[in-house]
Amino acid sequence: MRHRLLKLTCAISTGAAVIAVSTTTAVGQAQSRMPWGDPDLQGVFTFATITPLQRPDDVQGKELLTDEEAASLEERTARERVDRPPRPGDTGTYNRFWVDYGTRVVGTKRTSLITDSEGKLPPLTAEAHQKNEARRETGPQPPTGPESLSITDRCILGFNSGPPFLPSAYNNTVQLFQTSDYVVILNEMIHDARIVPLDGRPHLGDKISQWAGDSRGRWEGDTLVVETTNFSSSRELSGGINLWRYTEADSGQGTALLVERFSRVDPDTVSYEFTLDDPETWTNPWSARFPLVRIDGEVFEYACHEGNYSMANILSGARAQEKR
Repeated sequence: MRHRLLKLTCAISTGAAVIAVSTTTAVGQAQSRMPWGDPDLQGVFTFATITPLQRPDDVQGKELLTDEEAASLEERTARERVDRPPRPGDTGTYNRFWVDYGTRVVGTKRTSLITDSEGKLPPLTAEAHQKNEARRETGPQPPTGPESLSITDRCILGFNSGPPFLPSAYNNTVQLFQTSDYVVILNEMIHDARIVPLDGRPHLGDKISQWAGDSRGRWEGDTLVVETTNFSSSRELSGGINLWRYTEADSGQGTALLVERFSRVDPDTVSYEFTLDDPETWTNPWSARFPLVRIDGEVFEYACHEGNYSMANILSGARAQEKR
């Protein structure tokens, strides 16, 4: 999945100009700033954690783990996540070498990444519930063409790259770049980069939708706020569970509004928080928060070949199945 070192240079084209951005964070300085005065958020970070998105049923009503409970969860997770032979007839999948869920709970020891009172996703709307039930009754169907497959299978967006990004099985790595006019959010998963303008320009028109939406940024004090609209209604978001998933017949622009907040906590940590409001999917907005922890490493190219090879095999297999 990772083959070549990704050059850690972000090029932002303004006319014919290309600006190369380099890190200026001073180690040990709690609030380093860029030469133009904005807080320095740059660096390579991991957001891997074993803290679940939703609060498990066995800790309902409990917002925080004790130190002992957190240590026990980390120990139990390490003990359980080992390679085991697949069941008879099961071809198996990635072994432990390829996955990186993380080994620690978040520093706050919250029982869920979702920060709303119950630590759970809000109820689905009647329309979204109806779609889910119809899909469950129909069951998996042979794909009729490339568009029938998920955008993850097609290597368009990674299942944890978002936006918003959510901890998942592997490639929970993000790199932040800054200039005075732009912030770039580079996710290792499927090497997806969002170039976020900070100049106050309006969002795209309501006739234009994009897989990762249309992001605009602004500073509120020392917090970078990124607002994203214009999501395609056929996109997906996954963080261990499917959050957005629509049928092939769906098209056009969704109603989701995403607001992300990035705040430097210390030289090695950026707090990442988001609120997602999609009235077509959930009855209420919901929020989550987790840390981006600096790592001493590089971002490597994620060469997703499923879209080149697996998709052709899946479609040819479906046609063979139809002939039988």
